[in-house]
Parts: sequence; C-alpha cells; structure tokens
Amino acid sequence: MEERGLRVAKTDGAFFSKISTTISKLLIPTKIGINGMLITIKRNTVLKNYETCKNNQEKEKEESLQKKYEDAFILYLESIDKYVMDSIYKKVKNRTATSFEEEALSKYYTVIHLKETQYLEYKYRKQKYLLDLDYLSLKNDNKTKLINRYNNFYASKMEGIYKGILKNYSIQLADKVSQSIVDKDEIYDNIFDTLEDYIRNILPIRIENDGRDEYKEIIEEYEKFNNFLAGKLDERDKIEKKMYLLAISRKLFTHSLPLVVAEQCYDKLLKETRHLIISSKIEKKKQKAYEMLITLIEDYNIRLLSTKIYWEVPKDREEYKKFWDKYQKLDKKTKEGQTQKEILFIKEELKRIEKNLQNKHIIKFYKDKLASLGVIKLLKNSYSKGKNYTKKVVRV
Repeated sequence: MEERGLRVAKTDGAFFSKISTTISKLLIPTKIGINGMLITIKRNTVLKNYETCKNNQEKEKEESLQKKYEDAFILYLESIDKYVMDSIYKKVKNRTATSFEEEALSKYYTVIHLKETQYLEYKYRKQKYLLDLDYLSLKNDNKTKLINRYNNFYASKMEGIYKGILKNYSIQLADKVSQSIVDKDEIYDNIFDTLEDYIRNILPIRIENDGRDEYKEIIEEYEKFNNFLAGKLDERDKIEKKMYLLAISRKLFTHSLPLVVAEQCYDKLLKETRHLIISSKIEKKKQKAYEMLITLIEDYNIRLLSTKIYWEVPKDREEYKKFWDKYQKLDKKTKEGQTQKEILFIKEELKRIEKNLQNKHIIKFYKDKLASLGVIKLLKNSYSKGKNYTKKVVRV
C-alpha cells in the first residue's frame, strides 16, 4: 500500500484535469440544490410582496410597499442569474446538460450580447429571459398550485417589460439620422415579433386571470390572430397576421407604440402588399393580394388615421376629412357600397404614391382596376417610328 502510494504520476496536467472535472460533476447537483433553494425563497418573497402591494388600500404605505416589492424582485432575478452561471453553465461545459439547459444558455448569451450595442433592450430582455426561465421550470415540474399563484405576478411584470421593449423600438425609429433603411426594416420586424410573442404567451394568461369581458374590445382580433398559429403561412397570410397584431396593439400598447410609430408600421405593410400584388405571377394570388390591400387600407383608416389629431400639414388633415366623410356615407353592406369603397380606396392610394416613380407598376395596376370598374377609360394611341418599332401611349 505504501509503495503504491509513493508512485509518481506524470505531471502533464491530464491527471489533475480529470480530477477537477470529476469534482465539478459531483458538486453540480449540490449547487443546483442550493441555487434552487435560493430561487424558491426569493420567489416566495417577491410573490408575497407583490400580493401585498396589489391588495394594499392605504395610500401612505403605497410607496414603501412598492419599493420593498421592487427590491425583492431584483434579488429574485439575481438568484436566477446565479443559477444560470453556477449550474447551467457548468453542466453545459461538462457535457451533462439537458437540451433544455443547452438552449437556455444559448439564449442567455444572445441576450448578453445586446449589452454593448443596445443597453436598454438588453436590460429588458434579460429580465424577460430570467422570468421566462423560472416560469418554464415551474411548468416542467408540474407545480400547478404555485403556477396559479405565480401567473398574476408573471403577467403583470411581463406586461411592463414588453412595454419597455416596444417603447425602446419606438425611440429607435424616431432617430432618423442614425438609422439606415436596413436598420429600420429590422426594427419593424422586431416590433412585430415582440407583439406576437406577447399575444401568444402573455395575453392568454391575462385573459384567463382577468376574464374575457376585460378584453372584449380585442377578443375578435385575438381570435382571428389565433387562426394564423397553425399551418404554413404564405406572404399574404403573414401580412394579414401582422395587421391583427397592429390592431391589438392600438388597444394594449397605445403609449409604448405611439400613433406615429404604428402609422409607419401600417405604411410598411401597405408597401409589402403592393409589392406582393406586382410580384404575383398567378392571377388568383394577385387577386387575393389585392383583396388583402383593400382590407388593410380599411383597417388603417378605421383604427389609426380617423383617430389622428395632429397632422404636420394642415392641408392633409382637411383632405383626409373629405375622404373620411365619403367613406362614412357609403352603405358598406351592399355590393354597390363595397364597389364604391374599393374605388374610393384606390383613388386615395393613387394620391399617396403617384409622385414616386418607383411605383409605376402598381400605379398602372390601380388604373387598370379603375378602368375595369368603369371609373376611367384608357384611350390607346399608337404611332410607329421606323419599320420595326411601335410605342403605345396610354391616356387617362
């Protein structure tokens, strides 16, 4: 025994590396247990403080209770963050992590990466990530009773976080100097992705907790949006889904996503729809895209432009009043009324885009539509120049 104990191992580092890895693997379950206990304690504390704040009736205590709740929330998030670094990170490093843990760490570093370039978004995204991680852990453990208690706190906090994220995107869009077209397109996509994420994951909890009557103004749009969650979507479907996202946002995120930003989002959807009409080679798809355009224009006017108070150019406001008066006078329940609505929308579209030479293809499409509806006549004159060249001039 003594002789064997005196044998000298090669000092190439492999021996000590193996011992270190083995010890780490042994300690991981202990750290998970300790961190899990800390999270449970901090979670119970923050839930207790949240419920106290919510049920408080005394105004003089409101500020102190709110501060106590916010302090508890910070400590709760710190405990989850510690769990990620102490436990999940080491499990991934030692290749003992589950696929859930590997994905969790990957998302963690995606969020951390934002810190250098978009600090405000990083701040909100990290809070969202840590709350989501604990919420998913509770669901995976089937802690039904605790989840029912946790839902109110979770949905309330998440709503504030989503509002912060959307407000940050709104500020970015307002910065016309530093943002390129590519950057702005990315921001638009981020806005729609954030809205969809909220409506898919948080809104159902809010509706379940508060009741459908509390959200009766958006239930119809919410149910239509849910129809797009199954199956493969084509480009037209994607545009329509975004339209419902914007419709819901006009009720839920009025301040975080102000009218001027929502207007830009609608304008982007209109551009996408016009492009879809022109790029569609199959007549049936082109017609469906056109029908989507009419629906989108109507939604844009009802939900946004008709509620717009401040106009940069007073003349534009007066012109819009005339358009809106004509729209309201239409009997939209009849076929004739629908045709007149279509004509009114196309004429308004032409006013908006006819000065831009890049829109020449969609302008021609609109004029052809007006001709087919009997509003205008296309007079074709042709002349020849040389033997093999013929040019067609279209007069309206």
